[in-house]
Amino acid sequence: MRLINFLRTFAFVALLGSTITMMVSCKEDEENPVGNLGTITGTVTAEEDGQPIDGVTVTVSDVTGTVTTGSDGKYTVANVSVANHSVTFSKTGWQNTSVTVAASRFNADKVATVNASLRNASAKITGHVFDGENNRAPLAGVTVSVGAAGSATSDATGEYTVDYLAVEDYTVTFTKEGYPSDTRNVVRADFVNGVATLDDVVMGGTELLRGKTATALANADKWYYNEYRGGGNAEAYPHWDWACDYMCALDFWGAWEEQWEGTTIQTRNDAAAGDRNNPADLDVFDSYVYGSKKITNDNKILSLRLRTHSETDPTIFGVQVVDLSAASPAAVKIGTNQEYVGSAYTDFDFDLSAYVGKEVVIAIGTYRAATGDYSRQLVLRRIAFAPQKMEGWNWQSGTDPAGLEGWALPMEVVRSTMPQTKKSFTGISPYGAGRDVSMTNGYPYAYRWWREIAHIGFEWSFVPLAKDPEVTPFEGYIIKTNGNVGVNTTVPQAYLYAKFAITGENDQLTLKTRNFGSNYTYFKLTAIKEDGTVAHLSPASNTATEAAAATNGCWRFKHANGNPDNPDNYASFVYNLSQFNGSNVLLCLSVFKGGTDTDENKVCIYSIELQ
Repeated sequence: MRLINFLRTFAFVALLGSTITMMVSCKEDEENPVGNLGTITGTVTAEEDGQPIDGVTVTVSDVTGTVTTGSDGKYTVANVSVANHSVTFSKTGWQNTSVTVAASRFNADKVATVNASLRNASAKITGHVFDGENNRAPLAGVTVSVGAAGSATSDATGEYTVDYLAVEDYTVTFTKEGYPSDTRNVVRADFVNGVATLDDVVMGGTELLRGKTATALANADKWYYNEYRGGGNAEAYPHWDWACDYMCALDFWGAWEEQWEGTTIQTRNDAAAGDRNNPADLDVFDSYVYGSKKITNDNKILSLRLRTHSETDPTIFGVQVVDLSAASPAAVKIGTNQEYVGSAYTDFDFDLSAYVGKEVVIAIGTYRAATGDYSRQLVLRRIAFAPQKMEGWNWQSGTDPAGLEGWALPMEVVRSTMPQTKKSFTGISPYGAGRDVSMTNGYPYAYRWWREIAHIGFEWSFVPLAKDPEVTPFEGYIIKTNGNVGVNTTVPQAYLYAKFAITGENDQLTLKTRNFGSNYTYFKLTAIKEDGTVAHLSPASNTATEAAAATNGCWRFKHANGNPDNPDNYASFVYNLSQFNGSNVLLCLSVFKGGTDTDENKVCIYSIELQ
């Protein structure tokens, strides 16, 4: 009997132990599914030359620990669940990168191959900052920032170094409490053996314009062109239209906004910001727009077409010039303060003859005439430079280059346009825009972003002789013709122009473009020298689906491929400019109604580069 009880007890304990073992085993299977583990493997190479990179730390999300690449750039991470993961690659001196791996990426053998290329980030920007209000003593505690790429703080000697950068273009910002901020631009060519030096940054000093010292003004935007248009209304369409007017992309200080009637400089009057406590000052601008301009006999008269919003309260405004080459630079008024009241547009002119032959900073602004609640607006429709006062809605007049009659591009403009300092331009806008004047999500917001990317709408001058453009399509900036108009291959419907000092460093131009539909687009690239010599250029090569020379120097093409996700699919037209080496040349990209179809014909610009 005891034996029977013992056997029964033994059997129960054995059965209970088996059950416990099965439960534990099931739980372990749930946490680490048997047969559901795989491997992630791959190779890490340098973006610049494709060579393998060793010592790269590879981190897989949800996996404990890391691995590093070998001398051949290869790595392997075992025992990875077949699921979604993020794989991060990092190494000092290289830009980190991450790749998302979906469960579907694992093959039948449960292996996911994840290769990566890293960009070298061993470059640096270094230099010293000095105190302009303390006899140029070294200035400590200045925050030096290149945006998301990094920042540094100047030490007791004024020295700073921003490390671990890629060789790219940067906007470097210098900030310190109690000092006006300063910015400098660094371009790829400034890096020598991976080091770019900004060694003479002076902060503080005397403000020549409100909020701007000589150091800040030395980096003012260049006003390359002789006309800037503002506002969203379509007076004298298409010369003035929201899609053609880019004044709001200029640089402003103080209170301003884009309006239907014009780009509007205001007096600062924000009660919450304490603006109404600002004292009256009829010598220092309250708010202004400014830029650097080379003055010649061809553009020595500055004309402003403007209005206000009040019929009773005048706006007091004026023009000031800062000659940074003077022994003691100062803001000098051009003439006396002006005032205007009314909703009718009128024209004012300012004589800049005293500065012929010099590049100077020009500011157009409003003055505060009283403290308290003082709100005034100066609505600018046009800023123009010419040999004489400009009035009304007309194009600039003068002597046309032979063969370009009707282009509204007189020799006075050809000679006095300033050479561009950039060589690479994009037609892709970071933000879309329609006919909406909102400063937060309308076309002014999109146009302001053009400043950051060398957009062709900001860096070149657009002339809408007969047709407005499409400014922010996904595929690029579009100049185009009207649809149902007669054939004309001598006078364009619209064009863009910029001047370049041609050398061996920039004597090859590449236009990446496309069009739409089944019709040909007729276009020209025209070069105009400062002596009036005109040449319509033929591309040395092109990759368009169809392209051929046409009448009067035009080329016609069809090419319906290309978008920012596939930039190599655009047609490339390559031009040899070496015949102009040593000369300043105005380059015009124009579109013509060359066919009898009734459609709009378009040149969609992805990019223009001079190399």
